[in-house]
Amino acid sequence: MTNKISIIGLGAGDLDQLPLGVYKRLKQDKNLFLRTKEHPVVAELEQEGLQFQSFDSIYEKHDQFADVYEEITETLLAEAKKEPVTYAVPGHPLIAERTVQLLLERGPERNTEIEIGGGQSFLDAMFQALEIDPIEGFQLLDGTELSKESLLLKSHTIIGQVYDSFVASEVKLTLMEKLPDEYEVYIVTAAGSKDEVIRKVPLYELDREMELSNLTSVYVPPAEEEQILYKDFSKLRGIISILRGPNGCPWDKKQTHQSLKKYLIEESYELIEAIDNEDIDHMIEELGDVLLQVMLHAQIGEDEGYFTIDDVIEGVSAKMVRRHPHVFGDKTAENEEEVMKNWQEIKEQEKGGAVKSLLEGAGKGLPNLLKAYELQKEAAKVGFDWKTAAPILDKVKEEIDELSAEITEKGKLEDIQLEYGDLLFALVNFARHYDMNPEEALFKANQKFMRRFAYIEQRAAENGKSVDSYSLEELDSFWNEAKKQGL
Repeated sequence: MTNKISIIGLGAGDLDQLPLGVYKRLKQDKNLFLRTKEHPVVAELEQEGLQFQSFDSIYEKHDQFADVYEEITETLLAEAKKEPVTYAVPGHPLIAERTVQLLLERGPERNTEIEIGGGQSFLDAMFQALEIDPIEGFQLLDGTELSKESLLLKSHTIIGQVYDSFVASEVKLTLMEKLPDEYEVYIVTAAGSKDEVIRKVPLYELDREMELSNLTSVYVPPAEEEQILYKDFSKLRGIISILRGPNGCPWDKKQTHQSLKKYLIEESYELIEAIDNEDIDHMIEELGDVLLQVMLHAQIGEDEGYFTIDDVIEGVSAKMVRRHPHVFGDKTAENEEEVMKNWQEIKEQEKGGAVKSLLEGAGKGLPNLLKAYELQKEAAKVGFDWKTAAPILDKVKEEIDELSAEITEKGKLEDIQLEYGDLLFALVNFARHYDMNPEEALFKANQKFMRRFAYIEQRAAENGKSVDSYSLEELDSFWNEAKKQGL
């Protein structure tokens, strides 16, 4: 024999709005369970002698809603083994009812038929109360699981299950990550009933002095101000599309992947400088400039019909999941070394063993100073490396001698250049053995040079003279002053 659970909805308002068929079921069914009795219909039906069991006490037992829904589901399935059960929920059974979804999932596994009955959704009452047309764009979100990524700012947004001040506070904080603190939202309680209340409040007051219940929802009107939408990725994508469009900017329209290469390098270095300076404001700005380059390249790809930003995002998302099986799969990695080992193994599998050389692809696209660092690091993985830094320093001295000899013998510029390159390569290797990034070391040297030269310019200006009017010895004296001052 198949067990049976019939699920009906109590509607969104009071008894006057309850469909006749649902009313009869509630009055006739003897084995009736309510998810909660905190509903206008129940209060009125109790006066008519309605008999039921509610699950309100389970809410008080658990700290997490997931645990509440789990216990309600299992209790109903157990009761259905004894005799048919009628389960009544607020609104419509298939809208914002997690217990119903759990029953639909588990019913077939437990030889239990799940029947969905009638019930008016609270959405109809919300649309009427707020006088909005959902065809303009609408989303319904769960206040207990709200994330900023799910918000569509240009759509009508109704957030349900705002049971208490804690949920309201979490909803407020999430919305404030995307919207101004003063943005006006609506608190709607008991929509469609005689007890309907609608309050318009600034977002920052959402969790203050408000009456919350199972019948409370929050309505967020569509954002129309351009500046509010600037935080939205789709807005940025639209801006770039317009810039490259028929009526866009002449400069943006003429750019190609090749012409933009230098700007990507420049913006990356400016970001590195902001990071080194620990300048958060400039980091935000420079990260934006790097993202702009990515968006321009993606838009060019879309204009030419080869790829879009969606392909770029899909590629990197798939790669991150694929290369982190210890996070998204069943592998384990206890430390950074194991993570890198897994990464390299997966990387080799992706290439299908087609790599011709260990160094092929190492430092690809990097400036040559950093590429030298990556080449040496890859070679060291198979033991092609000195164990200590001492012989590397000897190598540096050897390269200096060879460069000096080439200069003394007035060798060809090409030969001098080769020896100079060997010296730089040896210096990079020395830096690597001390876990120094050669690019960062050179950056700091550049910054130091700029500070000390600025001091020289300042000293010259104090004397009312130009820098070029001083001798090298005098300028060097200023340099030493700057050095003593720790510049």
